[in-house]
Amino acid sequence: QVQLVESGGGLVQAGGSLRLSCACSGTIFSINAMAWYRQAPGKQRELVAAITSGGSTNYVDSVKGRFTISRDNAKNTVYMQMNSLKPEDTAVYYCYAQVLRSDYWGQGTQVTVSS
Repeated sequence: QVQLVESGGGLVQAGGSLRLSCACSGTIFSINAMAWYRQAPGKQRELVAAITSGGSTNYVDSVKGRFTISRDNAKNTVYMQMNSLKPEDTAVYYCYAQVLRSDYWGQGTQVTVSS
């Protein structure tokens, strides 16, 4: 069984920074893509940033230049550095990992940005 455990969410003022972490544990042979999604109240879950096992990244337009996704393959951990946070970044952020063609999700961590 694979588990994803997120940390790093919280309350921050607009313009501030947070760093999210997600550790993947369990029976892991190979992790393909890892990503961060978010879901704001009343909205659909959206992909924020993704990173392949080789380190290629992609971002939703609204966070380009402000968020940076990275991963440590030795630790099976994905990170997301979030700078210049805006109130519209407020959401529950979910970690995602693809392991051997199966999809796994974290429990979510709340990020709240006050104006």
